[in-house]
Amino acid sequence: MVTENAVKEETIAKLPADKVYAALGSNVGGLSRSQAEERQKKLGKNLIEEKKKKSIILIFLGNFVHLMAILLWIGGAVAFLAGMPQLGIAVWLVNVINGVFSFWQEHRAGKATDALRNMLPSYARVIRDGEEQKILAEDLIIGDIILLEEGDKISADARLVESSDLQVDQSTLTGESNPVRKIKDAVLKDDLTKAETPNLIFAGTSVSEGNGKAVVMEIGMRTEFGKIAGLTQNMKEVQSPLQKELNRLTKQISVIAISFGVFFFVAALLLVKEPMASSFIFALGMIVAFIPEGLLPTVTLSLAMAVQRMSKRNALVKKLSSVEALGSTTVICTDKTGTLTQNEMTVNHLWLAGREYEVTGVGYSPNGKIMTGGKTVSASEDNDMNLLLTGAALCSNARLLPPGEESARYTVLGDPTEACLGVAAEKAGINVAKQSELTPRLRELPFESRRKRMTTVHRLQKPIEGTRLIAYVKGAPKEIMKLSNTIRINGTVTHMEEEMRSRIMDANDNYARQGLRVLAVAYRLLKKEDNIPASMSAYTPEIIEQNMTFVGLVVMADPPRPEVAAAVEECRHAGIRIIMITGDYGLTAESIAKRIGIVKGANPRVVSGLELEEMSDEQLKKYLKDEIIFARVAPEQKLRVVSNLQELGEIVAVTGDGVNDSPALKKADIGVAMGIAGTDVAKEAADMILTDDNFASIVHAIEEGRAVYSNIRKFLLYILNSNMPEAVPSALFLFSRGAIPLPLTVMQILTIDLGTDMMPALGLGTEKPEKGIMDQPPRDPKETLLNKKLIIKAFLWYGMLGSLASAFSYFFVNIQNGWPDIPLASGNNPVYFRATTMALAAIVFSQIGAVFNCRTEKQSAFKVGLFKNKQVNLGIIIEIILIFALVYLPPLQSVFHTAPLLLSDWLLLCIWPPLVLLFEEVRKLWLRNKKQAGSKNL
Repeated sequence: MVTENAVKEETIAKLPADKVYAALGSNVGGLSRSQAEERQKKLGKNLIEEKKKKSIILIFLGNFVHLMAILLWIGGAVAFLAGMPQLGIAVWLVNVINGVFSFWQEHRAGKATDALRNMLPSYARVIRDGEEQKILAEDLIIGDIILLEEGDKISADARLVESSDLQVDQSTLTGESNPVRKIKDAVLKDDLTKAETPNLIFAGTSVSEGNGKAVVMEIGMRTEFGKIAGLTQNMKEVQSPLQKELNRLTKQISVIAISFGVFFFVAALLLVKEPMASSFIFALGMIVAFIPEGLLPTVTLSLAMAVQRMSKRNALVKKLSSVEALGSTTVICTDKTGTLTQNEMTVNHLWLAGREYEVTGVGYSPNGKIMTGGKTVSASEDNDMNLLLTGAALCSNARLLPPGEESARYTVLGDPTEACLGVAAEKAGINVAKQSELTPRLRELPFESRRKRMTTVHRLQKPIEGTRLIAYVKGAPKEIMKLSNTIRINGTVTHMEEEMRSRIMDANDNYARQGLRVLAVAYRLLKKEDNIPASMSAYTPEIIEQNMTFVGLVVMADPPRPEVAAAVEECRHAGIRIIMITGDYGLTAESIAKRIGIVKGANPRVVSGLELEEMSDEQLKKYLKDEIIFARVAPEQKLRVVSNLQELGEIVAVTGDGVNDSPALKKADIGVAMGIAGTDVAKEAADMILTDDNFASIVHAIEEGRAVYSNIRKFLLYILNSNMPEAVPSALFLFSRGAIPLPLTVMQILTIDLGTDMMPALGLGTEKPEKGIMDQPPRDPKETLLNKKLIIKAFLWYGMLGSLASAFSYFFVNIQNGWPDIPLASGNNPVYFRATTMALAAIVFSQIGAVFNCRTEKQSAFKVGLFKNKQVNLGIIIEIILIFALVYLPPLQSVFHTAPLLLSDWLLLCIWPPLVLLFEEVRKLWLRNKKQAGSKNL
């Protein structure tokens, strides 16, 4: 009797087919209805359960109560208190727009479970009470007998008890697209993963060929598919590096702003003897001045612009915060098939006794040549090559489909390994379709994992040696060689000598060491005198597969994408490590990794899934610091690798296309799904989708991600530049104890932060990646946006320049009008208003020069194109329009305490932008020369 703990798969796999029924509490007639109902009460339904989700209302409200949002709510309230309701509303609108936009972008992120459920079929065919029945897939239970045929989706994990030419597509679990042959026989090997065990089938996979019968051994969340769903659902949402950094930045700025506010509040009370109320408003104004109200809009704009640029480079981003996470990436865990390779098996060599041919061209397109010694050879010129490629192409079931309405490329129906044989034949000038008509197939002895070969029997158009029947066999070289007692050499059939057998195996081993897949091809003329049965139905492997004539080897591989090697090298320059994690075999993975430069050492560590299972986390972390490749891994193992890398402090990007990848995609700092070959589950679990399934697109996305962080820092530098010129005039007023009239009012300070500075700052968020950005290592996760270098640059360099310009402009007006001999009242004196207007305008004009400087860190602003950023240019125009409106429009004059300026005032103001630009250009030139001198000394 089956209990809640079903019999282990390992035990079931080792049982003969007739013993499986009893082990799972069933029989050849299937379960009775009452048995099924009783078991369902104990074990539950065959369903992928959904974890309870957080309320959508709470998720929505969460976008309005984080620290930066709270500061903006406070900033808006201060604007109302200061008598500036329009600015208060504007600040709050910024908050509302950001919150709604963030919610809209993030809302689509958590639908992986829905996609998982959609992959399971609704119905299943079973045998119950001795009869075939169609039932809901959710009603399947352990012990049920399920019937399978081509095209069926499999609803539960089961053990085969009958199998006829059965092939199953397990790509959802393994990521490898080749159909897997399944058998009913007992499997006694212990070195196989579950997916590799040939008598087990799994939920979420599908039958690509043949038919069979199996007994259910696991259902629902206990299936391999269900375990993946559980891993995916239980993954906790973590903040991106940018989100963490913005929280940290907000706290830093809050401390600075409040400290300045308290200082000016106390100073206003004690030094100037201002009333408590006005001192408080003054202090609040200074606090708001130090809050970068445009930070969230700039971050959003910078991310959105990067998303647009990335979409043009084949990368679709689902979560805005993921863009910067890419820029912080230190490790990329990538699968092999379809991402690093083209997922189009291609024949690249032919080996015939005594000679070797190179096959050019990649993929399923039949464009290419057969070459030897730099010369092109066709099948018509070499009978042995003709026989090799004809036999390989006819002894296969795959079909090549030319470009059409459904696809602009050549595609295949059937096994990709078989498909490439027909492509190679076409390259040699053989018309496979015509050859199939001239040499029709009469009988097939399908591939079996035990025999490791496939044989087809054909009728020849013309008799050879008195017979018109020929058998072609293809399969593992070692097995084909055992069946062969003769070999074709230059058109002549001769006895197979031991020396030739050694040469064949040496060639096979050499190709295998390169990670290439090798198939051998042989043939046999079926003559009456060899006691061949008259009836085709009597043909068996034992009768047909003997006394073969060996023809040669067909060598193939899934070629790397041509642009991947350059992308891998770019990652190396950028200080990003790449770790291959694949469901393929270690030798193949190592070969590809070496060819494209992922590993450079002669003997990289290759860890199989079985070895990883026995490894402790401490040992794994030690290995992860060196060059390493993971092969034949299970989903939970890929997840474990990612988790351990994150525990080592790495920012991890993971690529994937199958259901098996979804837990790792969700766990990663940035999950990257394939758009062409990827399942809906992988796409829903991921943060980004590659529309071309190309690794190189990830590298482009990383470049954009780095630009985002750089742009946010440029924005922050620019915004903080004006804080010092805003604070210095107030300090002059306080420390002179009122002898120097207040050069800037609170209203004017808020005008700079929420008005004139905003548009140019937003323009900085649209800057394209700076030259050399991928020659730098990933940023240290411990490094903050507001670091010591940026504070010094903003406050002591740009801030000093702006403060000098503002103070000089203020005193320029005052001294012209007799100050200090003639005290200027701060009431309705038009000279005082003109002086404060000059202080305000000088800060704005200094910021015009600064915004050009902030576009680059060390490069000359002229080298990148001074006016190339259209958004910055537009921001400057709006900035100038705003200052003109403040100066000359009477309604605004009364609100912001401004006055019209003279021509001489404007001439002075026009000096500040080029002067600030010039000072910074000199500083950057000094930095570049210093770096160049340092490089020469190395």
